[in-house]
Amino acid sequence: MEFDTQIEARGTSFRFGGFVAPEFRGVADAFVENFVSEEELGAACSVVLGGETVVDIWGGWRDGARSRPWDAPTTVCMMSVAKGVTAICFNMLIDRGLVEADDLVIDYWPEYGCNGKEKTRIRHFLDHTAAVPVLTTNKLWPGAMFDREAIVGALEEQEPLWEIGTKAAYHVHHQGFLLGEIMRRLTGKTVGPFLRDEVAGPLNAEYYIGGMTAEEEAAVAEVIPNMNAALFAAKDGQDQRSLKALAFRQNPDEPWAVTMNKPEWRQVEVASGSGHGNARGVARIYGALGNGGSLDGVELMSMDTLEAMIVEQHNQTEALQERPYHQALGVLLNTPEAVYMGPNMRSFGHHGIGGSIGFCDPDAGIGFSYCCNQMHAVGTNGPRAARLIDAFYAAEA
Repeated sequence: MEFDTQIEARGTSFRFGGFVAPEFRGVADAFVENFVSEEELGAACSVVLGGETVVDIWGGWRDGARSRPWDAPTTVCMMSVAKGVTAICFNMLIDRGLVEADDLVIDYWPEYGCNGKEKTRIRHFLDHTAAVPVLTTNKLWPGAMFDREAIVGALEEQEPLWEIGTKAAYHVHHQGFLLGEIMRRLTGKTVGPFLRDEVAGPLNAEYYIGGMTAEEEAAVAEVIPNMNAALFAAKDGQDQRSLKALAFRQNPDEPWAVTMNKPEWRQVEVASGSGHGNARGVARIYGALGNGGSLDGVELMSMDTLEAMIVEQHNQTEALQERPYHQALGVLLNTPEAVYMGPNMRSFGHHGIGGSIGFCDPDAGIGFSYCCNQMHAVGTNGPRAARLIDAFYAAEA
């Protein structure tokens, strides 16, 4: 059924559009409630069930000035949702027999094996135990995050901060660069081009990591970071020796809001965080995995590879954010106290700071995504996503 309504809430009007199957009308109601009782500005939610889209709704405003409505093609930076999509791309290479999780990194990237890193395995990149979450050997310069070759070179030089494989620390920016360099050496493509050619393009999924065209950039919403979020605040915080602060030493010397809304952020490939897309696109990617690994004739991976991808590697309170995660091979497993994905503990995906999320429930055949531009400050994926997830599963029951 068509979803087309308008409300007055919190001193302004919000317009909504899209489609929702009648049995999932509760998801649309929950979506509207987010604009009434939360700080929602613009958002979208989409769900693929058994290979069919059953929810695809959007609404609100693209910008803080409330001058541009959030419409069907609107995209937004979904932050670390990119980590899950990058992990899917990398596990596709495992599925094709190009690489194995237990392989040594130096078998593909010999230059990485210096300064005590020669025993690093591919799985250490995937599960955040590579012991190089920040740069301390060659710290580079503010703005170096926009220079892929410089970051890759510094990671080659970097000494591990502790014994590899023994302790998890969220590789905020570095995971994407590490996996992307392996992908480049295997396929000739880093994450962004591989995603466009092998996943998003064939699936008609609006999700990009770098390299956006002018037309694609025109659909991007303003993203509004919440500086009360511990990770955002750390960049300019008092303790500049913390892992959280060191992780952002290569950011430009400017506010987060400037960095994340400039054209360079849409062009650069930071495959751990600069992904731009919408709920419809991300739900189609996870929906393919929930549909036996394929959607509309596009196969991403076999079920054997999918099951191997979601084997838990560890359940630690990782050292950078000091947040507990059930960690699989690149994707997170359902961790209700940190990243909530509904009732099935086998659900997997990734959230982004501020609230966006994409995940798959492989047993129920679900691909779910929610994205927003007004970020929240809480350490989890937050009440807005949770309200939508709960509404969907309540209708499923």
